[in-house]
Amino acid sequence: MHDPSGNPVLRNAKRIVVKVGSSLVTNEGRGLDAIAIGQWCEQLAALIKDGREVIMVSSGAIAEGMKRLGWSVRPKAIHELQAAAAVGQMGLVQMYETKLRENGIGSAQVLLTHADLADRERYLNARSTLLTLLQLGVVPVINENDTVVNDEIKFGDNDTLGALVANLVEADALIILTDQKGLYTADPRKDPAAKFVHEAKAGDTTLEAMAGGAGSSIGRGGMITKILAAKRAAGSGASTVIAWGREPEALIRLTRGEAIGTLLVAQTQKIQARKQWMADHLQLRGSVTVDLGAATMVRDSGKSLLPIGMTGVQGDFSRGDVIAVKDADGTEIARGLANYSSSEARLICRKVSSEFEKLLGYTGESEMVHRTNLILSR
Repeated sequence: MHDPSGNPVLRNAKRIVVKVGSSLVTNEGRGLDAIAIGQWCEQLAALIKDGREVIMVSSGAIAEGMKRLGWSVRPKAIHELQAAAAVGQMGLVQMYETKLRENGIGSAQVLLTHADLADRERYLNARSTLLTLLQLGVVPVINENDTVVNDEIKFGDNDTLGALVANLVEADALIILTDQKGLYTADPRKDPAAKFVHEAKAGDTTLEAMAGGAGSSIGRGGMITKILAAKRAAGSGASTVIAWGREPEALIRLTRGEAIGTLLVAQTQKIQARKQWMADHLQLRGSVTVDLGAATMVRDSGKSLLPIGMTGVQGDFSRGDVIAVKDADGTEIARGLANYSSSEARLICRKVSSEFEKLLGYTGESEMVHRTNLILSR
């Protein structure tokens, strides 16, 4: 028997990304499901009041646009898909704004593409915006910017986007709400012997063999995209739950530790995943040299790198590039994501943050490299 006490992963999760699919949001294409969206928003509000931070990644723009335009079959032409997305996005964001406001919670629309998260500067900008919204107690409602992109509409899916957002904000958990109870060893609609998978390791290759194709004519994903999304989310230490979106109080019960759906547990600790990502997968674009005081604060006290402690800048790098932090002897002591370009860094060397606006023409972060984007070198 499966242990009904659940897993502490969700119970202890502070920052959570929730993704809902098109078939749920639009009631299988019949139009935005105000009751269902209202119930999710009510749960999101309860989680925030419980001290958690939540981000909603919602599909449904194209499906809602199809309904508003009177189209019963999803078009194949890119310009028609983009038009449907533009029409549907209006109703989708309005619905979330209304339902969240009814529960005393503010909302914000954030449209992203995969390209936004691949570009280092746009990645940092998106991350800063989302973290600020979370600090303000606002729920970011994220959708893929289908109106202006091509490949994401043809081949993308919001399961992947949900995982990318989880990586972006270093979420503790990703909850994917779908029209299935969770993962089975085979398609239960075709195989009566299929068994439900209560828990498994995210990234286990046998899971991919269990997953089938797209499950609905409205959405573009299927269980396979959810399995791969869980694998991607696990790369930054986030575990994933795949659960039925119509399950009563699913989000509340999951965060109480109740076993609902399929839990795919990340095998990498968050800090370890962050270190591995920065240490092994990004190329250095340049470096900054720091004085003894800054080196001590970064290396021994786990502090951010402030420009006041920088004595020199080497290389040509942009905001968001990975740079090395070197001591006076030229030894690399750390590396991290630069908040300023090399040209800007040269201007603010040995300067305090109150001087940044005069030197740069704007006020940015007070750190050259924030401690959450910095790892010590071995």
